[in-house]
Amino acid sequence: MLRAAAGIAASACIATAAAQAPAEANKATAKGAAPSAPPDLAALIECRKEVPDFLALQPAVRDPLKAVALGWKPLPQANPFMTEFALLEPISVFGHASSHIAFSGDSIMAILDLPDPRPLAHRLDLETGIDTPAKAIFGKQLRQTEQTDPASGQTLIQAIILNVSNVASHPGKTLVGCSYNLDTEDPAPAPTASATTAATAP
Repeated sequence: MLRAAAGIAASACIATAAAQAPAEANKATAKGAAPSAPPDLAALIECRKEVPDFLALQPAVRDPLKAVALGWKPLPQANPFMTEFALLEPISVFGHASSHIAFSGDSIMAILDLPDPRPLAHRLDLETGIDTPAKAIFGKQLRQTEQTDPASGQTLIQAIILNVSNVASHPGKTLVGCSYNLDTEDPAPAPTASATTAATAP
């Protein structure tokens, strides 16, 4: 949920920094250092990473060749809002094995063979968003950080939110994942001269 151009610019700055990481790793490899480790998908899905770690995966989400290089097999798009991959090696997420991951907006998810998301949401102590016979959504904000840019005065807000849900496009499955929200807040406007005069008048 980014706000207009300011949010996009902030996201682009972090994405640029994340994109530079592989290049630096390649330089290190060329000098004889060990190559960088593959992304820790389980940690990302369990909300144990940060926004730059999530943004570093976006090139692979957009480029099937880069995804295959990471051991991700692109899958047909069963849901127009999700980009899905099958993993060559399964991962363990909150004690459940999965070889099926998905990305949607600012979220990364594992798709589990659990017909009911409620027991997992209860175990993770998540708050209820929607709970009907057909649809269930649970979540909780785990942490939030704020940084202010001294030059622009804008505040960069990063929120990490754990989610558990189901979706009609994947019957009999539970989606568990993490949203890495990035937002910006403009500085408060300076008081006008008339307002300052009124505030200081006897």
